[in-house]
Amino acid sequence: MTGSDESPSFRLVYVPGVMPDKWVRIWNERQPDVPLALTQVPAAAAAGRLLGGDADAGLVRLPVDRTVFSAIPLYTEQTVVVVPADHLVTAVDEVSPEDLSDDIVLHPLDDVLDWEDMPGRPALERPATTADAVELVAAGIGVLIVPLSLARLHHRKDLTHRPLGDAPESSVALVWPEDATTDLVEDFIGIVRGRTVNSTRGRRQPSAQEKPKRDDHRKQPARPSGANRRGSSTATPKGGKGGAKRGKPRRRS
Repeated sequence: MTGSDESPSFRLVYVPGVMPDKWVRIWNERQPDVPLALTQVPAAAAAGRLLGGDADAGLVRLPVDRTVFSAIPLYTEQTVVVVPADHLVTAVDEVSPEDLSDDIVLHPLDDVLDWEDMPGRPALERPATTADAVELVAAGIGVLIVPLSLARLHHRKDLTHRPLGDAPESSVALVWPEDATTDLVEDFIGIVRGRTVNSTRGRRQPSAQEKPKRDDHRKQPARPSGANRRGSSTATPKGGKGGAKRGKPRRRS
């Protein structure tokens, strides 16, 4: 018996910025007897929770170790720069890395973007979290580059954001341990992929067994009617074959 079979619920972890509400709602509609236990974890801790058996699957940010995890990429987020509401870059629709050359660009320790060369000037110290970095932006100490969902998560009235071109992007995926693909995991895969309840990829397919019975039921009334047709075709009208001979007299020579 697998760990997921022993558990009374399906355990799903997700990282900050991901919004699993729609999928959770569909799960609750389709699996009313299997509660979904939802837990938010830091992005860096998600893999450990999955490998440690604390969760059945996770909505996490790529990349992950594909030698131990199966992953279904779901979407890629736009990258934005979070700035004070009165910052100069708010005058443009999209910011380039060169536009930030004079700014201090904060780089929190929980950053989820894979940078080769960050724009702007580095801060003397790296904030511990993205939330801490947002506080520093509000204090006018620097700007912050994050996926769009994190900018929305930490929205403040005194801050705004603009799309940043030529920047790395963050992709979100459904991930689970490769050796733990349980029936419940398969069910959740179907939900995030948009499968219907009666999808042929699902586990429940009662209609496949019921269909032959319905076909047999429809064919049963046809048997006697077929016999009647055969009987009527073999019936000989009065006079039999003699009637056909009387139809045209033979000419005498």
